[in-house]
Amino acid sequence: MRRIAGLLVVPLLLVSAACGSDDKGSDSASASASASASASANGGFPAITAGAKFGEKPTLAKGTGTPPKELKTKVVSEGDGATLKNGDAIQVNYLGQAWDSDKPFDNSFDRKQPFDLTLGAGMVIQGWDKGLVGQKVGSRVELVIPPDLGYGAQGQGDIKANATLVFVVDILKAKQIPASAKGTPVAQDNVDLPKVGTNTDGKAPTLTIPSKVTPPKKLVSNYVLESKGEVVKETDTVVVNYVAKLWKDGKEFDNTYTTGKTASFPLAQVTLKGLKNGLIGKKIGSRVLLVVPPDQGLGDKAQQSVPANSTLVFAVDILAKM
Repeated sequence: MRRIAGLLVVPLLLVSAACGSDDKGSDSASASASASASASANGGFPAITAGAKFGEKPTLAKGTGTPPKELKTKVVSEGDGATLKNGDAIQVNYLGQAWDSDKPFDNSFDRKQPFDLTLGAGMVIQGWDKGLVGQKVGSRVELVIPPDLGYGAQGQGDIKANATLVFVVDILKAKQIPASAKGTPVAQDNVDLPKVGTNTDGKAPTLTIPSKVTPPKKLVSNYVLESKGEVVKETDTVVVNYVAKLWKDGKEFDNTYTTGKTASFPLAQVTLKGLKNGLIGKKIGSRVLLVVPPDQGLGDKAQQSVPANSTLVFAVDILAKM
């Protein structure tokens, strides 16, 4: 099943690699030689030539010689926070550039907007998922990522095919994600609305859509399990699991439970209006039924397996916020 997450939010720059300009010129020969010597003295990792401290935007020298064929990870400075593991929701700042360039293709420092992801969920290139596991919150890490763990032979945007990538990553936050929403079951007594299971075992809840019923024309956002957590705000980044179906025929078009990987996104970037509005004001740790009419969904154009003018139904576990 193809994930619809890419339709829900603005594409993440790390994944889509929205790239800046290429290197347009060269520095003096002495500066180039200095950078090369510095990189060689840095254990094969391109040197951080400015902004070396955690939290500062770094400047990276070019890599020298033949790039490594395996993932390389270096702890530039170690934090004292929790150790990252797969399934953690994490927040980072980063700068990335190609091995053979001294111009970054992307960085979050200039945007002043940290990047949120669920580690090991396939939200980013494999080199990130593999290289950040085991690192500590508060650390600055440098990653050298070979093509097979990056964008491979196809490249991405301005990133050339078979490019070796270099990233400096500051690990800002991490949070362990519960397996399921929990809370007090709320009566589901409207026979004209879908019914959602109340299991709390980490498995996907059932989502049953009534037959021969006209879907509501306005957004529905109802608690299924109501927790005592904090209220979700528009400025929050949320970590969720969900099942999504079409009202018309009950066909499932997305399900995070099938992959065992949560979804994480800033609500401010969510383009699916009904999903965004339906979660704002609800409590972290709760399960929510959302019925999203076409004008707050994907509209009058078919997208992936969702026909035009579809009413969408979600059972969402709001597991955490960053």
